[in-house]
Amino acid sequence: MRPMTDQKGRIRSAEDDFNAFMREDGEAGEGAEGFAGGVLKRRSIAEQVTERIMAMIKSGNLKSGDRLPTEAQMCVAFGISRPPLREALKALTIMGVLDSRQGGRYTVTDLSPTRLVAPFNTMLAVNEYDVIEHFEARALVDLGLVRMCVERATPAERQRINQLAQDGHAFYDDPVAFRLLDIEYHRAINEGAHNTLIMGLAQSLYDVGLDMRRIASALPGVIEISVTQHCEVADAINAGDADTAVAAYRRHLEHVRDTTLRSIELTSKGLIET
Repeated sequence: MRPMTDQKGRIRSAEDDFNAFMREDGEAGEGAEGFAGGVLKRRSIAEQVTERIMAMIKSGNLKSGDRLPTEAQMCVAFGISRPPLREALKALTIMGVLDSRQGGRYTVTDLSPTRLVAPFNTMLAVNEYDVIEHFEARALVDLGLVRMCVERATPAERQRINQLAQDGHAFYDDPVAFRLLDIEYHRAINEGAHNTLIMGLAQSLYDVGLDMRRIASALPGVIEISVTQHCEVADAINAGDADTAVAAYRRHLEHVRDTTLRSIELTSKGLIET
């Protein structure tokens, strides 16, 4: 990965597994009709969905009382059919992680996230979290992955990135559903770079500070801006324009960083609840 030290200064000066998806038997899943990225291989689909939802809870992206998106929305986000999704949701319910008693929508239980969180995500207490340092680190890693994605992503991977970006338009009024889709969007770009080690680092950095970013995603207009920026990055990736893709992704990081700072400010003043 080329040195990215120049990106560090630029982002400060402006002050937020799935493996490659494949179609099996040539058919898309029930909830993913026309979903460009295809579906997960049938092997361990439910297990992978279970792990994905658990990761959101571990990182704080989902917390006690949050209602999951509808089954149809989750099928679109994951690119799978309803049977494996329902199998995963049933497993999480049996584990006591989810509760399905509220109007048919699954809800995260009061299981303490601190018992689930990975060590990396507990290294920083809320009062020690430095937003600027965090997003400088993300810029160094993520912008390199974006450039690699432009150079290495397969046509199918590019198509999936574009589809996930476009699907975001349906989630303006559902922050939980958008956060689920957002994870898949960024993961799709990372996978397109075809470097497992750097991808793992990027995912760890993504998970830091999610308690504040989940608040930011519910602020008016934040999701709409993020979706527009997702589409700009996706368009540049599909056009094979690395410089434009990196510039658009940098603007997106700055938007997420600034709204995270805003969330911390509002929380510290007691204007919104965590």
